[in-house]
Amino acid sequence: MAQPLSSQSRRTDAAPSVLIDISPAVHRKAGLGRYAQELTTALTADADRRNDYAVFYHAAGQLDPHAPSPPLPALTSAESHYRWRLRALLAQLANLNQDRLLAQMPSIRLFHATEHLLPRFRRIRTVFTLHDLIFKLYPQHHLPRNWIYLQLAMPLFLRRADAVICVSKQTRHDAQRFYGVPDSKLRVIYEGVDPRFRRVTDPAECRRARDRLQLPERYVLAVGTIEPRKNLTTLFQAYRAYLDAHADSSAEPPPILVAGKQGWLEADSYRAARTQRLEGLVRFLGFVDDADLPALYSMATVFVMPSVYEGFGLPALEAMACGAPVICSDASSLPEVVGDAGLLVAPTDVADWAAALGRALGDAALRADLSARGQRRAAQFTWAETACQTRAVYDQILSAARG
Repeated sequence: MAQPLSSQSRRTDAAPSVLIDISPAVHRKAGLGRYAQELTTALTADADRRNDYAVFYHAAGQLDPHAPSPPLPALTSAESHYRWRLRALLAQLANLNQDRLLAQMPSIRLFHATEHLLPRFRRIRTVFTLHDLIFKLYPQHHLPRNWIYLQLAMPLFLRRADAVICVSKQTRHDAQRFYGVPDSKLRVIYEGVDPRFRRVTDPAECRRARDRLQLPERYVLAVGTIEPRKNLTTLFQAYRAYLDAHADSSAEPPPILVAGKQGWLEADSYRAARTQRLEGLVRFLGFVDDADLPALYSMATVFVMPSVYEGFGLPALEAMACGAPVICSDASSLPEVVGDAGLLVAPTDVADWAAALGRALGDAALRADLSARGQRRAAQFTWAETACQTRAVYDQILSAARG
């Protein structure tokens, strides 16, 4: 759901020392894009520090012509996403120097890779953000080409980076389990939630979003790219079980709305909606603009996240910040994020998911309690704190380099 990076901070002529890869934000890559966008915005919010930074993005020719230009000094590559990925991998495999990329900005001392892609540099330090290792745990949920790439590239990226930021304790555990990355190299820094994600109570704002998205009065909401690990098949099976158990109810059941772009291996998700006879009760909204997300979350009767695995689970955090009652999986990092502020269910237990849906949809007092607890929980996660801890990693790495 990420939008192109924008900022209102002023610019000066200070020479940047840190180069941040904002490619996933520029190219709107869902959760990775949100991370790159929000982190960079928070890092540069302090005007006195703003020009310590520059940004990089590849596939510059594919940039949305209507998107605002990145407000920081920028280095770009015209190479497509796939060519850039291949070049980075070959450089790592062959130990080739890619410092030529930095020729226009000789002041750069550190490169931060915000998606799973790290160029090979010799003269500068690198920080790598590891979001997840799902391709190791669930290889069947990846396209073969992407799985092969990550199998080859990930151990090189993790070994070559001077520091690795893990977005959850679960991700740190996976890095140690699969690659033996030393604990001294790993930093757990949670993601945050932007202040714009708050409970929307203004009737006019709600009405505008409802009209734009054609929203019903009550609905169950899921947010995320449509791909196998999001586990929509279990959600649809559970919803059918819930409907069958409440067949005698006179109340009209709320539909399930799925907000998110189509990803890969998505056919089973669409097929499950048909197989479970949910025509008219499941609606795929596609990409939803950031401007509409707070209201979409706020008006949801229940928010659900049945993922089999998440490196962090940002939609659950944003939903809690907007006051939506949350039901999510008890797997991977989600318990770290949600804590006791939501109903946690085993990701593939259809009966338990059906029971949780029944509890939340049928109990207004429970929904109110989950809403209040969720908002308190979400307030503990801020991008300002994420930026502060990330800046500390930069300072430590650069200090060690100077030493």
